Amino acid sequence: MSHDHTSDMTALFSQDFWDARYRSADLIWSGDPNPHLIAQVADLAPGTALDVGSGEGSDAIWLASLGWQVTGIDVSPVALARAAERAGNAGKEIAARITWQQGDLLSWDPAPQKFDLISAQFMHLPPPALESLHRRLAAAVLPGGTLLVVGHHPSDLDTSMGRPDLPELFFTAERIAAALDQADWRIVVAAAPERQAPDPDGRPVTIRDAVLHATRHR
Repeated sequence: MSHDHTSDMTALFSQDFWDARYRSADLIWSGDPNPHLIAQVADLAPGTALDVGSGEGSDAIWLASLGWQVTGIDVSPVALARAAERAGNAGKEIAARITWQQGDLLSWDPAPQKFDLISAQFMHLPPPALESLHRRLAAAVLPGGTLLVVGHHPSDLDTSMGRPDLPELFFTAERIAAALDQADWRIVVAAAPERQAPDPDGRPVTIRDAVLHATRHR
């Protein structure tokens, strides 16, 4: 009987895993919106947005502060409760623009052509699950809308950043772009920009992010 490596990883994407991770600290992320979201979205006219894997809510709160109507989806009710509290602290108007939703992204399917913007920041899944998720997300973008996918680039595995030794979880923007139907999409950005970050020992390291920004033809 062959050993299913993928089954070992399923625990990493479960509600129990993420609930425990969020309970382990008052704040596990930076508390700031993702810089690639700011860079790629700041000039867009606000509409409806989906924040995929919304975590502690920083991206959704930032989008709502610009006037977007945001749906934040995450597998962890612990994260969603924390995000809702943070949104409330940001003000009634911002909190009113955000709907928090619990969902398992391995199976959750948004309605087709529903959102002006879909942002998936650092969602890492085994390749078949990730490709399935990206297909569902792409289908949920309205004509004229934007799909933004950001993740850790495979080249990070060659640095001292302490990334998990699971190469199959990393991806390039070009690979995601190639899966989109070129008749329906315009690739605005497919790149691997560099940034500096401290490794687990506090040493500065140059790492890369995979950044895909695509717009659906009207």
